[in-house]
Amino acid sequence: MTSLRIALLSPFPPLKGGIARFSGRLGRAFEEEGCEVIPVTFRRLWPRWLMKGKPASEPGVPMASDTQLSLDLLNPLSWLTVARRLRADRPDVLLFAYWSGVLAPLCMIIRRASGLKTVVLLHNFTSHETIPGESMLKRMLVTSSEGFITLSRTVESELRSFSPEAKILSLFHPLYERQGAAPSQQEARQYFGLPGASKVLLFFGYIREYKGVDTLLEAMAIVLRRDSSLRLVVAGEFILDSSVFRHQAERLGIAGQVDFIEGYVPSEQVARLMAAADAVVLPYRSATQSGIVSLAFGHGVPVIAFSIGALGDQIEHGRTGWLVRKDGADALAAGILDFFHERAHLPLGEGIDEACRRNSWGRFASESVAFLEQCRREDA
Repeated sequence: MTSLRIALLSPFPPLKGGIARFSGRLGRAFEEEGCEVIPVTFRRLWPRWLMKGKPASEPGVPMASDTQLSLDLLNPLSWLTVARRLRADRPDVLLFAYWSGVLAPLCMIIRRASGLKTVVLLHNFTSHETIPGESMLKRMLVTSSEGFITLSRTVESELRSFSPEAKILSLFHPLYERQGAAPSQQEARQYFGLPGASKVLLFFGYIREYKGVDTLLEAMAIVLRRDSSLRLVVAGEFILDSSVFRHQAERLGIAGQVDFIEGYVPSEQVARLMAAADAVVLPYRSATQSGIVSLAFGHGVPVIAFSIGALGDQIEHGRTGWLVRKDGADALAAGILDFFHERAHLPLGEGIDEACRRNSWGRFASESVAFLEQCRREDA
């Protein structure tokens, strides 16, 4: 087994979100492979006034205050400070988590100032929101890395189109394990005040424009005309104004069948939400891959989604969920109704169990370590 000292540069709690969760779990997987992980954290990623709610921490994940290797994305002097400390500490390789073009200058500076071999863990190659000069930022990123680890074929294809000579390891988004014992569906629904006999759909995660919650509400209005037993729970932190969606539900006449659980959902509540749901629904307009799919499967919950981007790779139609092949509220409503009509005959439990075994953190870490070692040795 290769033992590497890996500097992992990424958000970690108390910063929120899927990438912080991902990197915390990946760090543990690397340690299980016999590697030493040196967390390089962020103490700030955006102005304080943009941060909503309380900071979220996960058990066993390093806090930003636990290390001197802590970055302020808005203060380039902190980049140089961290780079000098990395140069002095000399880990074997730097693994840089990347999801937005604003991080490209940071990657370039850290790599040059630290002198470390750098591999980019590419969550997204193109930012979800438009960033001026992103093509230039992409070129900056490509020239600031020895290699890339991608989490989907969609991101790999996009990167290869932009930079055919890039060295790429194409992997997958591992599935998150359930934390602790799961409550029964009845217990979970009682906790959230949901009717026990309803069919419950769950939208979970940050509510942003590209995630299509407005389309989902339109689809629910159509679904409820056919099956009044369905109920939708929208749980997560609203980046957009939540009143827009509440007013939309009222205008569509479905406010009584939609529950909004607003705010960051701590890890101990995730299992309850997943246990309460019959399916997670992701009406995304665009997607490279989704950590919510991995979270749902880890809790044994199927996913209904549009077949866009890498979601068509993550979800096996009829085995781990239901893929909707056309866009729009009408198609999504039809897909939801079809799923509930067919689900008793689908091998969902078997399919999700197989996906969990195939997409494990152990396999992801093992293949990543071999790739990191290869990148480290090249031109050494």
